[in-house]
Amino acid sequence: MTFDDYICEPYVLLITGWCLRPSTRASTPAPQGGLKKAFLEELKAENINKFLYNFTRIPHLAGTQQNLDLAKQIQSQWKEFGLDSTELVHYDVLLSYPSKTDPNYISIIDAERNEVFNTSLSEPPPPGYENVSDIVPPFSAFSAQGTPEGDLVYVNYARTEDFFTLERDMRINCSGKIVIARYGKIFRGNKVKNAQLAGALGVILYSDPADYFAPGVQVYPEGWNLPGGGVQRGNVLNLNGAGDPLTPGYPANDDAHRRAPAEAVGLPRIPVHPIGYSDARRLLQHMGGSAPPDSSWKGGLQVPYNVGPGFTGNFSKQKVKMHIHSNNQVTRIYNVIGTLRGAVEPDRYVILGGHRDSWVFGGIDPQSGAAVVHEIVRSFGTLKRKGWRPRRTILFASWDAEEYGLLGSTEWAEENSRLLQERGVAYINADSAIEGNYTLRVDCTPLMYSLVYNLTKELRSPDADFEGKSLYESWSLRNPSPELSGRPRINELGSGNDFEVFFQRLGIASGRARYTKNWKTDKFSSYPLYHSVYETYELVEKFYDPTFKYHLAVAQVRGGMVFQLADAEVIPFHCQDYAAALRKYSDRIYAIAAKHPQEMEAHGVSFDSLFAAVENFTEIASNFSKRLQDLDKSNPILLRIMNDQLMFLERAFIDPLGLPDRPFYRHTISAPSSHNKYAGESFPGIYDALFDIQSKADTSKAWEEVKRQISIAAFTVQAAAGTLKEVA
Repeated sequence: MTFDDYICEPYVLLITGWCLRPSTRASTPAPQGGLKKAFLEELKAENINKFLYNFTRIPHLAGTQQNLDLAKQIQSQWKEFGLDSTELVHYDVLLSYPSKTDPNYISIIDAERNEVFNTSLSEPPPPGYENVSDIVPPFSAFSAQGTPEGDLVYVNYARTEDFFTLERDMRINCSGKIVIARYGKIFRGNKVKNAQLAGALGVILYSDPADYFAPGVQVYPEGWNLPGGGVQRGNVLNLNGAGDPLTPGYPANDDAHRRAPAEAVGLPRIPVHPIGYSDARRLLQHMGGSAPPDSSWKGGLQVPYNVGPGFTGNFSKQKVKMHIHSNNQVTRIYNVIGTLRGAVEPDRYVILGGHRDSWVFGGIDPQSGAAVVHEIVRSFGTLKRKGWRPRRTILFASWDAEEYGLLGSTEWAEENSRLLQERGVAYINADSAIEGNYTLRVDCTPLMYSLVYNLTKELRSPDADFEGKSLYESWSLRNPSPELSGRPRINELGSGNDFEVFFQRLGIASGRARYTKNWKTDKFSSYPLYHSVYETYELVEKFYDPTFKYHLAVAQVRGGMVFQLADAEVIPFHCQDYAAALRKYSDRIYAIAAKHPQEMEAHGVSFDSLFAAVENFTEIASNFSKRLQDLDKSNPILLRIMNDQLMFLERAFIDPLGLPDRPFYRHTISAPSSHNKYAGESFPGIYDALFDIQSKADTSKAWEEVKRQISIAAFTVQAAAGTLKEVA
């Protein structure tokens, strides 16, 4: 049986393009609220704790036997939990590994070409893990091979604006130099792309204490701060949603045609390597050249943070040399796909997915999320054994090779894209369940705002000082919305996680939730031990969530969203929230353009068409919501029609041509920033056209592109509004 065959077994009646089948629900079902309550109460913190411990005993690097063994274990347990089917789905994708014979490192060489300093080859293992084998040493996945040498230039975070400062203000040319950049602020792949564009020979990445060290906290294992020898691994691709670099746009299955390695998408052309801040101190302490332009370029090391190029004084003849020997190779990866078939609308899919592969032990990323998914599956299976089925089909996914560029999820979505475009209701992402223990963090489509608000009002807050209060109350007070008084903040979706292909390419409504830090006071980037060998079970159990109450809260949010999306008669999307978001987004992008009033007037740039489209969308969305309130839910045809209008609304914002130079990012309203993959940007086509427009060589052509992007955005919003009109 194929994936499609299993979901759509023979139906009793075909009506206007959709299938009705006899209900297999319990003969006397409880109201949805009672069933949801039973589902939520079945979730247990102690089970999540147990699953996390089990998933973090050994490394689970993508493409390894250990990760395949974990996939088989998850497949077997999901079947035991009660899912209708579980399967392993494989793809052969390009992965990257360090050489087993030639280690990667950085050296300082003197005038006689002697190596006077070498960076560490590995991280000191954490207590209790000294005898664990197959720990991959720190490396930058997909780095080019090479041994470049040259003067060193410190480039701060290697952001676009940092290179502007170096090149335009300080007149420092990075061409032919090796650059050193601190992690943080933007995706590491964007750092490498910026350095490559600046002509650098290679990139050294390091975690500065200013960005990965919380004041007053000890280093691991006594605390949760990064030791000097700790290093962040990660890929340095610029895929822009392409998936496997050798099969962009198409699944890397047995029949795939693969590009030649030289034509692979998104691979850097220069060597890249990460180091710890102890080694970085040695590289930075004798830097010469210009002083840092301002205090924002200074980190937490006891060094001057001079920019260079090169070293000063007695060290001026020394150079930096990179020794990078990593290999790229086509390797088999495995997703686990579990199915809980819907009773009424089996051809409508709600997907809960998170990745399983980790750089080392993955105590937070990803196994805290994988443990939550495991417990959600178990709870759904418990309800199913009691005779319940969801209205719609729920698909559960354990993705492989997320750390290598979201490959497992993207290849699966590419292979099933026709089904998903026709049947996908929503995708809920389930990577790390925590990145802190202060409050909830939610990133999602505006369609899900009301769903999340209402759900969190029903859940108890795990936060201290909020006993007896709802999660919504603690979230609203600890992370308030900057625009909506009394509401909690919800962020736009960027990328860097497995929802990307579902939302940015296919237009399936998506969201994610996790527990996070206090962003006002905790200035460190991500969490200090991110992607290091010290990201262990003990880190979570000892410091972040000893009782696993935050994991449980995240399980309730993620699981509750899936439950309601799969079981509510009317899909719980709120199109009026989208209208409000469009108004906010259009005002924001206009404000950016309005910084150039003379140029706008000279080139005849107007946002009137976009504002008119948003107003029309707002009116039609309001009318749709009124009709939805009056809907006769006993009429299955009318119910299906309006549910389809809700389901396909996100799809209506997809431009099949994609964004300029980023054809796999097709969402006109929201896309990852061109300058930071992790961040979301609204009206990205207009934003990118406006970026640094005053420095464009041909300003007339640049403003024409702005006008073209405004036209595309206005058309798309008008077209989306049309999908909400009453069906003739």
